[in-house]
Amino acid sequence: MADVNRGNRPLSPHLTIYRPQWTSITSILVRITGNALLVAGLLIVWWFVAAATGPEAFALANGVLTSWFGKLIMLGSIWALWYHSLGGLRHLVWDSGRMLDVASSERAGQAMVALSVVLTLVTVALL
Repeated sequence: MADVNRGNRPLSPHLTIYRPQWTSITSILVRITGNALLVAGLLIVWWFVAAATGPEAFALANGVLTSWFGKLIMLGSIWALWYHSLGGLRHLVWDSGRMLDVASSERAGQAMVALSVVLTLVTVALL
């Protein structure tokens, strides 16, 4: 039998119902940074292949990667690498059965964001 009230209620929870939480945002960002690191890896491989191909190909690849946009992508990649690594460490802690309560999980998410920014700045300062 058809549900006559189907049009009056949502079919599933929606973003407008729930407020964003640190754990959900940091989890989504871990997935996004993982995919972004794949793209950055492909750019670096392109740079190496261009270097092996010849001076014209290398000049193009090097020009792209050393432009302001390329430097911005590489800076974002450094942050993504640190953030994604810290997310992996957080999951290792969770897999051991620790810090699974809401307060600890939120503190871990906040620490991931702050520490990834600090580690990125330290990395850029050292490079």
